[in-house]
Amino acid sequence: MATTFTDQNFKEETQTGNVVIDMYADWCGPCKMMAPIYDELAAKHEGKVKMGKLNVDENNQTPEMFGVTGIPTIVFLKDGQPVGQVVGFQSKDALEGKLKEYFGV
Repeated sequence: MATTFTDQNFKEETQTGNVVIDMYADWCGPCKMMAPIYDELAAKHEGKVKMGKLNVDENNQTPEMFGVTGIPTIVFLKDGQPVGQVVGFQSKDALEGKLKEYFGV
């Protein structure tokens, strides 16, 4: 299950391990299309990768840190440091490819 990230818990939740953040908004069509894919991958990789979501309408500090100008934006972190970022709808195969590339899972 995907973790809910906020500006308040972001640093604590992402400082260690492999973390993926889906920055989205409830009104975003591509975000809605990607949600079930993201949730499926979060369940599949539970225990290896922490996958979570951050609502950009409710949390504006964290997206600013990563220069987010479009959504969905997916950010990949390893031990709190960004290792990659993609913008726009991503297929399941594309996201799995990024998980393998960045984290070897």
